[in-house]
Amino acid sequence: MTRDIALGQFIPGKSLLHRLDPRIKLVLTVAFIVYIFVAQNFAGLVLLVVATFALMAVSGVPIKLYFKSMKGILFIVLFTAVLNLFYGTGPVLVQLGFMQITANGIRNAIFIAVRIVSLILFSSILTFTTSPTELTDAMERLLSPLKVFHVKVHEISMMMTIALRFVPTLLDETDRIMSAQKARGADMESGGLMQRIKALIPVLIPLFVSSFRRAYDLAMAMECRCYHGGEGRTKMKVLHLQTIDLVAVVFAILMLAAIILLNILLPASLT
Repeated sequence: MTRDIALGQFIPGKSLLHRLDPRIKLVLTVAFIVYIFVAQNFAGLVLLVVATFALMAVSGVPIKLYFKSMKGILFIVLFTAVLNLFYGTGPVLVQLGFMQITANGIRNAIFIAVRIVSLILFSSILTFTTSPTELTDAMERLLSPLKVFHVKVHEISMMMTIALRFVPTLLDETDRIMSAQKARGADMESGGLMQRIKALIPVLIPLFVSSFRRAYDLAMAMECRCYHGGEGRTKMKVLHLQTIDLVAVVFAILMLAAIILLNILLPASLT
């Protein structure tokens, strides 16, 4: 059910990750995404997975919430892994018509699946330990050099954060609408693909109406509070780098050095 999806939620806490500067967390998240694609063997990937699970434990967020965040993309992970089964060279293990599965294909499938799972879990660490307000401030600060080119940095940051903030709300709204339709006798689980798509129409229409109404209410509330973008606005909480932020940066640099060293010493896993 959609209620089990934890994507975009913020879990208040006092862990080390909660106390990190949101700018550092954003930069390190982007760096980790780069690291995932820099790692070309299982040794480097295992190092990233261990670091991810260590950060999950330090975050103080229940582990079950991290795995709930995987439910929405589990099909994509499995589909991608199955596709990569058929891309590989070497001795053929299974022949399925014109398609063949090799040992390298199996390694590729596992490697890609672990990459995607690590990416989602690490991104979940960011959203679970950083409030929408902190994300807005961090993105605005990091993108502030673009103001020279007359880019509306504050508005862009605000839109991205609002979109992320309303993901759980829309999922909850979808779940309520589906429950209401099922109570009226709607069948959304049987029949062929086209029948299931047609059964979703009574869900999508009220969901769109509710989304537009929610967006209108939010815009009206911002207008009533005389919101006019980031020009001349002050910050209630000013961001300052602390010792823990510098330690996190040093840790990220050491991780990159270790991954590059493993790439040099060990052969690549993708072939």
